[in-house]
Amino acid sequence: MLFRRACGHFATGVAIAATLDSSGNPHGLTINSFTSVSLTPPLILICIDYRAAVLAHFQSATHFGLSFLSALQQDLSNRFALKPDCRFEGTEWKPGATGVPLMVGCLASLECRVDRTIDAGDHMILLAEVEAAELEGGQPLLYYSGRYGRCS
Repeated sequence: MLFRRACGHFATGVAIAATLDSSGNPHGLTINSFTSVSLTPPLILICIDYRAAVLAHFQSATHFGLSFLSALQQDLSNRFALKPDCRFEGTEWKPGATGVPLMVGCLASLECRVDRTIDAGDHMILLAEVEAAELEGGQPLLYYSGRYGRCS
């Protein structure tokens, strides 16, 4: 579809969005649909496809974490995009101050409290307030026109 191809020409960063289920098990997925919405209050949004197997965990969660991936974490991006089960198995992550899963070695991370969800076509928008942030730095993993890229 031409619309999808045209949108693919907007370069984005890559992140892992993650939350916990009611038993404390982590669930997450690779996203590149992230937007900073407001500085006061600090609001962001992410979009998750209704077909995503982990969507139910995000719908019932009060908080989620975002880990912005570095250029060295392409394998992590692939794992969370393609592997349907046990995405966290064998990966390095830590609980944030709110308990949400955050990936180790990422550029930065945000801990977010869900403010509201919005139905939007074939995706759900999660609008959230940022409650905590961490910076580590490095080079970002980029996504453009269906391929990974890096800053030169």
